[in-house]
Amino acid sequence: MTAGTTDIEKAAGVLRAGGLVALPTETVYGLGADAEDAAAVSRIFQVKGRPPSHPLIVHISGAEHLDDWVQEVPATARLLAERFWPGPLTLVLRRGHRVPLEATGGLETVAVRVPGHPVALALLSAFGGGVTAPSANRFGSVSPTTADDVRAELGDAVDFVLDGGPCQVGVESTIVDVTGELPTILRPGGVTREDLEAVLGCPLAVPATSHVRVPGQHPSHYAPRARVVLVEPERVVAEAEAAQESGHRVGVFLPAAFAGAEVKVHAVVQVPGSTAAYARGLYGFLRELDQRECDLIVVSLPAQEGLGLAIANRLRRAAGPRTTV
Repeated sequence: MTAGTTDIEKAAGVLRAGGLVALPTETVYGLGADAEDAAAVSRIFQVKGRPPSHPLIVHISGAEHLDDWVQEVPATARLLAERFWPGPLTLVLRRGHRVPLEATGGLETVAVRVPGHPVALALLSAFGGGVTAPSANRFGSVSPTTADDVRAELGDAVDFVLDGGPCQVGVESTIVDVTGELPTILRPGGVTREDLEAVLGCPLAVPATSHVRVPGQHPSHYAPRARVVLVEPERVVAEAEAAQESGHRVGVFLPAAFAGAEVKVHAVVQVPGSTAAYARGLYGFLRELDQRECDLIVVSLPAQEGLGLAIANRLRRAAGPRTTV
């Protein structure tokens, strides 16, 4: 059952009282606090075990409120907000006075977005302010895409959980820095590079590192308990079976090209042929293999176009610095 009006009003009251609310977005579930309440924001870091230098995203109810939270809005930012909000796009801009440094990791920039989920938008409207909301999980672990994921991971550390059903995008928002002369993608996500370039009429860089700190840049992130290793697509079956024979409890993401193949490992997840379906199910697949007590997950990267770029980004971070069997 998804949240109704009574639940939304209760959640808004929890935020006003300085509490934490898990809220659904189209990307993943977020752990929300009043963006202007430094103590509440600090509690997010405590609950998640998140380094205080790791900035948060401020969620607002509409593009018309953007000027309330930032110092200036360049034409590029207005264009992107008009085209992609509400939706899985986050813009990095100069911090306005309403945003405490606790929310930005001490930076003078702030990440802002308008989520594309009716329950999140209803909560933001009822609350009447901005909500900082990183993913509702322990820092570095697999992001939650259902309310049950949140409850299993954070339990009573969250004051209220709004259930908005399964997330429909399944990977976090795309983060675009619009503070410089040229916009830059700092984190691939639910809005594709191709769609952004079509609107802006210019190519966008996706640097491996950036001087602007944003969510999801930690060397190991989005990671299950099992170790994730990356292999070439044509080697997935052979590498997975070899690891199983060497004593691992192996889970494997089986590419669509191998659909129906018998793989002699502990657990198999069939990767959807659609990248949208793959993105939507990605974190659920990783959680499933953890629940099935795999200690090693063998996976190949999808083609890095469209949502495949975001999926590849998440799998690289899940694998961390060590990426081979």
